[in-house]
Amino acid sequence: MQGDARSIARALSLVENGADHEITELLKELFPHTGRSFVVGITGSPGAGKSTLVDQLARAYRDAGKKIGIIAVDPSSAFSGGAILGDRIRMQSISTDPKVFIRSMATRGQMGGLSAAAGEALLVLDAAGFEILLVETVGVGQDEIDIVRTADVTVVVLVPGMGDEIQTIKAGIMEIGDVFVINKADRDGAIRMEHELEALFATSRRKDGWKPPVVQTEAIKGHGIAELIASLNEYRVFQEEPQRRKNRQLEFFQDRLREILRERITRFVAGRISNEELKKNAEEIVNRRLDPYTIADRLWKKTSVEEDRE
Repeated sequence: MQGDARSIARALSLVENGADHEITELLKELFPHTGRSFVVGITGSPGAGKSTLVDQLARAYRDAGKKIGIIAVDPSSAFSGGAILGDRIRMQSISTDPKVFIRSMATRGQMGGLSAAAGEALLVLDAAGFEILLVETVGVGQDEIDIVRTADVTVVVLVPGMGDEIQTIKAGIMEIGDVFVINKADRDGAIRMEHELEALFATSRRKDGWKPPVVQTEAIKGHGIAELIASLNEYRVFQEEPQRRKNRQLEFFQDRLREILRERITRFVAGRISNEELKKNAEEIVNRRLDPYTIADRLWKKTSVEEDRE
């Protein structure tokens, strides 16, 4: 909570490594000191320039005197579980700034564009006093819906000429975007893309009444960053309406409770069924002696019986 970088890094390592009891006790103590940060989620297609955009946003917020925390989520190898963690390389210009804390995290097989530990990592940085938290997702397109449950505002980054003209009309992307950025706006088609988005917003209004702004940027040159921050601030003010803020938090914590319970049930079951038993049951399915649903029922009953005995 005093902002010591080494202590924060150790806490984030506990979060990422899944040290269950230890990190749960820590998060219980930190939670009353959270809820003060403004969390900005950055999502979009691979190659859209998200890392460069995050770098420029961090610079602008830092110049305004803010403390910035960055969670950059990189895809994991399906074989080794490791990740390239290239965002740290792309953000070298700010990585040594004392007011900026960058943490690269691997997805470790988590679908939805976010690391499984990203939510807890944001709580740690929030409690540590970082006013602006930027979360960059891996860029897996329409599956990146987890960011909505984590961020206060979600920025969808699009690029003309990369097929994003079609991607914009997909419900998954349209529903998560609070602010749309057309990056690399010096390319042909940027104006046409903006007009298509504006037409789409005019015909498909959101339930909360917000009309997502469209901002053109050239992140590599720093163009459009001030306009983007203005749009983020506008949405932040919009969300500060008491009932709207309460409704959003209710939805967030309902989802979070389901997620925590799901994780605990998974660990509970995994701790009572060995890999050898799973393999044996899988062979029965492969040989078509039993269906997976009957076996799942049997295994669930077994774990429930063991729970009752305990």
